[in-house]
Amino acid sequence: MFDGRDIFYYDTKQVTRSAVDKRAHEDRPEVGDLRLDPLTNEWITVAHDRQKRVFLPPKELCPLCPTSNGRETEVADKDFEVVVFENRSPSFAKPKDGWKLAALDGVNTQTPEAAGRAEVIVFSDKHEGSFGTLSLEQMRTVMDAWIDRTKEISMLPYVEQVFPFENRGEEVGVTLNHPHGQIYAYPFITPRTEQMLRVAQAHFEKNKRPLLTDVIAREVKDKVRVITENDHWIAYVPFAARYSFEIHIAPKKFVPDLAELSNEAADAFPAIAKEVLQRLDGVFNIQMAYIAAWHQAPVRTGRDVLGLHLQITSVRRQPGKLKYLAGSESSMGAYIMDLKPEQSAEQLRNVRL
Repeated sequence: MFDGRDIFYYDTKQVTRSAVDKRAHEDRPEVGDLRLDPLTNEWITVAHDRQKRVFLPPKELCPLCPTSNGRETEVADKDFEVVVFENRSPSFAKPKDGWKLAALDGVNTQTPEAAGRAEVIVFSDKHEGSFGTLSLEQMRTVMDAWIDRTKEISMLPYVEQVFPFENRGEEVGVTLNHPHGQIYAYPFITPRTEQMLRVAQAHFEKNKRPLLTDVIAREVKDKVRVITENDHWIAYVPFAARYSFEIHIAPKKFVPDLAELSNEAADAFPAIAKEVLQRLDGVFNIQMAYIAAWHQAPVRTGRDVLGLHLQITSVRRQPGKLKYLAGSESSMGAYIMDLKPEQSAEQLRNVRL
């Protein structure tokens, strides 16, 4: 790209990609900092250049649309199927050679660069829509991109965890309305994953099988929270959901990450994902704002105990009401639910497609 970033095209047909990014060169932003919160030993990323990123531009100024009529965008070609590129305003970036994460030492902990990678994955060259509105074929191409980027990014020596996700809706902080997601690659294991890893490791040591396998077995046995399933995937509202509308989609065969999925499982994912997202929109017959987050095992830790699954959470609880993360949730991390998960699952199953 014009500033040295990488861009990757994912095509299902043989295509020659020779377009040139004609924008005038500009320097990349400086890599941010990692600062340790000594009260919790959690790493906080300070990426101050992100304040400059584009915020909800009109369609004709969308930077994720293809280049056309002389208007240069992030994608130099005139069309594409799926494209991935490094974020222009990254939270994480390539560090200097020899980078290492600082050892924990309370208030004396050093402040290293925010090493890692931040990529944008554009699901379509059409401006309107989201992952769930794509064709099944297009969703499968996005899955190919997720798998490929997970494999490639996992090989970077300063990356410990790869996190693909999609935000839909301004209620969850979307700044560009073009159908897209992001991939964050962290130089540390995130707090949520660390907690899941501890629990999964203890379960494995006691029961000799992955925790997610037993979670799925309970959902199959109870039936009441299962929304839909096929030969390779199951979708359910978790027993202890944090949101009124929270859905997990998990492969029936345990795998640690997207890179380990079989072709058959990857082929089967689009149909169940599309059904789940259509049901979510059908609950109130409105587009539901959501975050779709791929949880997968870290690159080098816990790969035999922590299983891949997609967590979809919507902040909407009723047509005119959002679930705000107020005092208990934001300050204490203690969630309080307004709706039984079994009721939520029934509402989702009852949507007529």
